[in-house]
Amino acid sequence: MAAYKTIAARAEAEIVEKKSRFIGQIAPVATEEEALAFIAEVKAAHRMARHNVYAYVLRGGRVRYTDDGEPAKTAGMPTLQAIQHAGLEDVAVVVTRYFGGILLGTGGLVRAYTDATKAVIEAADIVTVSVCVDIVLEVPYSLYEQLCRVAEACGAKLQESDFAENVLLTFRMLDGTQASFLEKLTELTRGQSEIIVTAPFDAAF
Repeated sequence: MAAYKTIAARAEAEIVEKKSRFIGQIAPVATEEEALAFIAEVKAAHRMARHNVYAYVLRGGRVRYTDDGEPAKTAGMPTLQAIQHAGLEDVAVVVTRYFGGILLGTGGLVRAYTDATKAVIEAADIVTVSVCVDIVLEVPYSLYEQLCRVAEACGAKLQESDFAENVLLTFRMLDGTQASFLEKLTELTRGQSEIIVTAPFDAAF
């Protein structure tokens, strides 16, 4: 699986355009069901709003958007395009509009929904998800610092360290890059430590 960009957690941002409030909310979603549940939740929380415009992009090319009563292509499409321009996948965005009494016109609406989506994307923590493996081993304290230096040089990130009688370490790295690190670990521990490599999985890295 190719690496892709998404967000780590939900985020919210708000802009005001000619007294209309545009509240953007974004969430990481893995399926259409998750996207629709998030959208329903936001709509329920903002029942009094005139419009709850949404768009979502899932891996594999599945996209969907709605103008929710705004003129065609002035709301949902700009929201979707802002997500795509940021290169994000597996995300859903809802932009809630509380009408301020002043009409914005089609150009104004496009700008407002685009800016609200950009604002909430900027507020989110964007992460790259890749296929990774964890490497787990137990070593004596005397090897700890040297092992951490070797890991850093090989592109492995320390995830956990449990200091007991020995040190139990968990490193994470991109799948396919671990051969050199494993070789150096075997040399460093003189083959005395059991080295466990997990099955590949998706993780932010």
